[in-house]
Order: sequence, then C-alpha cells, then structure tokens
Amino acid sequence: MRLIIFSLSYTFLIWGIFSSLTPTYASAEINVWPKPTSLSWPHPQAALLSPGFYISSPNHPYLSPAVNRYLLQILTEHYQPVVEPSVNLSASAPPLQTLAIIVADLSAPLHHGVNESYSLFIPSDGDTANLTAETVWGAMRGLETFSQLVWGNPSRVPVGLYLWDSPLFPHRGIMLDTSRNYYPVKDLLRTIGAMSANKLNVFHWHITDSHSFPLVLPSMPELAAKGSYGPTMQYSPADVAAIVRFGLEHGVRVLPEIDSPGHTGSWAEAYPDIVTCANMFWWPAGSEWADRLASEPGTGHLNPLNPKTYEVVKNVISDIVTLFPEPFYHAGADEIIPGCWKADPAIQSFLSDNGTLSQLLEIFVNSTFPYIVSLNRTVVYWEDILLDDNVKVDASFLPPEQTILQTWNNGPNNTKLIVSAGYRAIVSSSEFYYLDCGHGDFIGNDSQYNQPPTSGDSGNGSWCGPFKTWQAIYNYDITYGLSQEETKLVLGGEVALWSEQADPTVLDARIWPRASAMAETLWSGNRDESGMKRYAEAMDRLNEWRYRMVSRGIRAEPLQPLWCIKNPGMCNTVNPFV
Repeated sequence: MRLIIFSLSYTFLIWGIFSSLTPTYASAEINVWPKPTSLSWPHPQAALLSPGFYISSPNHPYLSPAVNRYLLQILTEHYQPVVEPSVNLSASAPPLQTLAIIVADLSAPLHHGVNESYSLFIPSDGDTANLTAETVWGAMRGLETFSQLVWGNPSRVPVGLYLWDSPLFPHRGIMLDTSRNYYPVKDLLRTIGAMSANKLNVFHWHITDSHSFPLVLPSMPELAAKGSYGPTMQYSPADVAAIVRFGLEHGVRVLPEIDSPGHTGSWAEAYPDIVTCANMFWWPAGSEWADRLASEPGTGHLNPLNPKTYEVVKNVISDIVTLFPEPFYHAGADEIIPGCWKADPAIQSFLSDNGTLSQLLEIFVNSTFPYIVSLNRTVVYWEDILLDDNVKVDASFLPPEQTILQTWNNGPNNTKLIVSAGYRAIVSSSEFYYLDCGHGDFIGNDSQYNQPPTSGDSGNGSWCGPFKTWQAIYNYDITYGLSQEETKLVLGGEVALWSEQADPTVLDARIWPRASAMAETLWSGNRDESGMKRYAEAMDRLNEWRYRMVSRGIRAEPLQPLWCIKNPGMCNTVNPFV
C-alpha cells in the first residue's frame, strides 16, 4: 500500500510539472484513438523499446491476462504507420525497459460508472514508464493507449510524455442483433476485442427476436432447440461463460437483451400457446399499414393474459441473471404492434370489455418488472415503453431509480423527453447511430423501389436511410438541447447493428471504423480546444487508426484513397496550407 501511495504522489508531482505546459499534439507523431483527455509532450522525441521489455503489474484474474496479451502485442506488432512519424530518436534516452502498473483499487467490479481514468508517464531520462490507475479497468485503458504509442521495427515509443485520460460518458457501447442472422462465437469475441481497443465498454447483446432464439437456457432448452436456426447456430451456457470472461479480460461488460413482449415469434416454436399471431403473414392483404401484424416479417407477441406466459418468462429471466453477472437487464419492450395482440380471441374479449392495449402492456410489465428488480437488476427498456403513440405504460409503472430507457427515434427530441421525465437515458438515435441504415430493405416485391428517376428518394428503400457516415456519427452531440441537470441523466450511447442485412461476412466493415467515431466522441468529445469540431484532424487520425485495426485483424472499411492518407490535408475541402 505504501508503494501505491508513493506512486500516486509521484504521478501528481509529474502532473504538476507538466500541467503548466500547454498540451501539444505533434501532427503525425502521436495517434491514440480515442484522443486522450489531456496530453503533454513538450519536446517530441522517441526512444527504442528494449528487446527485453516487460510489464510489471499486480496479480489480478482479469488484469493479468490483459497484461500478457498486451505484452505479446507490443513486442510483436511492429506497426508501421502509413505516415512515417518525423520524431527523432533521443540521443540520451535509454531504451525503455519496463512499464510499471500501479492500481489503487483491485476489487472494483466492472459495473456501470466504474472509474476508468488512468495516467501514463514515459520519461526521457529513465528506463521505466509508469501507468497509474484507480481500478484495473482504467489500467486496461492505459495499456491500450501505451500499445498505440509503440510503432516501427525496431519498436519505438515517445518519451518525455505525460497524459491523463478519463471518459466523458460511462456507457459506451455497441448493440449487435444475433437473432435475425447468427454470428459464431469467434465473431462476437473479435468484436469485443475491437471494442476494447476503441475504449468502448458495453457489448449490448440483442440475443433473441422473432426470427430465432439462439440461446440455450438450462431451464428452458426447448426455446433454442425449436426456436433457433439449428444446433450449429446456438449459444450454449459454456459459450456465454467464455464470452463474459473474454469481456472481463478486455474491460467490456456484456449486457444481455431478451426482447419481450414483442419480437417473440421464435418462442412460439416451443410454446405456441403463449404467443399471439405467430407465423402469420406480417401484412395481411388489403390491410392498411396501421393494421399490420409486425413492423417487419416475423410476427409474434407474448400474450399478457395467459398465466403460462409468466412461468416461461420468469424462467428465462432467472437463467439470464444466472448466466450474465451484468447488473443491467435489457427487457426490450419496443414495437408493440396492435394488430398482433388484436388477432388473439382472449385479447379481443378483453378489449371489448373496455380494456386497452396499453393496459395489456401494463399487465405484462407489472408481472415482470418487479421480478427482474428482485434479482438485483436495473431494468433497461427501449423508449417505446413510455413514448409510443399507441401502446405505452403509465410512468408510475417504471420507477426512475430502477429504470433506464434507450432512445432510438426522433433524435435529440426523445432524449429530451426521457431525461425531462427523470429517467436515465442511453442514446441510440437511429438518425445517427444505426449502422444498418442505408442498405435498402430486405422486403421482396416492394413497390417503394418503383420510383420515377426524379423522385429524389435518398433513402433508397431503407426506412432509416441514408447510410450513417462516420462524419454523421462523429458530429452527433448526444446531450444537444439538454440542461446541465438533464445532461447528468444521459449515461452515454450505443451504435446499433440490426442484422436483417448483416452477418459474419460483413460484420467488421459494418461496424468499423464508424463505431470508432462514436467511441471518441463519448470518450473525449468531438471538439478541439477552441470548441470547433475537428473533422479534418479526426479524418487523418481515424485513417491511421483504421489501418492499425486492419493490421490487428479487424476488417474495417476504408475511408479514403491511400493517396489521401499518405498526403495529409491534400484531400480536405479547404486548403490547410494557406
């Protein structure tokens, strides 16, 4: 403990020295993504990394594997930047021999709001760099930063550098839908690894939907046996344990979502009596859009009036809580389609006795929400549960202290509605954060494609088109229009990849590097020291980061021709050289 206190004091002393200096970023010499909160490098120079370089750290079940992983990467990566750094090797700096990690609190769990801050000091006159963090999760963030600072063969590292880093938002995630198309475990692990490299910390796993139920649950094995696409497209409890542990070793929480009562058609394969309108054509012939049975092909809602529904649902919830240690439980509750419930005779009778669809949803929530809370979980719902025009619950059913709402419609307006009502919000506005948008639609024989050449339809059949560029994502300020107090209720954001038109063959390119753009805005913001948005500067850095991700096995899509990257600034709209 005395060593920790000494090291923390040493860090504050170093910070006191460097804080009097103006933070500087030499243009091509430092490229850490996301950009650190505060960095000082007053005399840009580098030293060699010793061939015997090693990392000293406390023993910890999740930090120790991370240290071993990063040590191997640092010693073997030898990444060669597209734009060669112009920094010179110091004539006096010795080779860097050691990275010493000091962690103040080794017991802090990977929960929402955990301290992820760290500081890193690489001296110009010594052979030991110091990484100091409050928690092991902050230490992992610092290890990633250090790994990005190393380049070349032989390996080099900047010296005389100090940085302090901490995220703006505690919740920074990616939502992936594994129901519409299946992703093998290796793809999920690769995605989590790439998230960690981008300092994202929540893998929101939308596991089930109307299309398939791929998760094998110990108490309800029939759900996957009959509701999945087949035995080779299932996630076993052992798979889940491996994914959760991999997440912990990378500082990424795994947040499960079991959507209900809507989006549950796959449940009907095992339990047909608890699902209304299952396996029916989604848009009956001659019907208006308002009378459809689903928002897209794949029908089915759980029946709130059937007591057996709650036997099954509670078993599912219990298994999920056992499999996933994450304190948040995402219960879905989006897109309740009136026509699906109205197709059931018992519900028709309920409605004829002056019952309402919203009362049906309230019955369901009142029968499931308290049970989830009793298992020490905070419940996350999609915004629809409170904001839908047709079917929603009264706010009295959702105590704000136990409820988080995730936005996806109407941009900053719905975020405003949620936080002004006192709820915490996770922002996933489809106008900015939906990664599947802009690829047309998957509906066959759709007349919306039969447009005259002069129609000017920029959506091209995609309900949420156009394509969300990295610039659009980088531009989005998730607290736009909020008061200071309302801003405190915004936990962060998630980009979302719904998988109607995505599968393992396109996974990496759909997500990266666009998710990297959000990662930086939620970590250190999207503006420079003068308050201006830093598109051009971010483009140069994101290009370089994209190439490094590719070298690490992430098949991220390109942003520019290679010529632009090799000639920084030459592909800008405004000439930066005058």
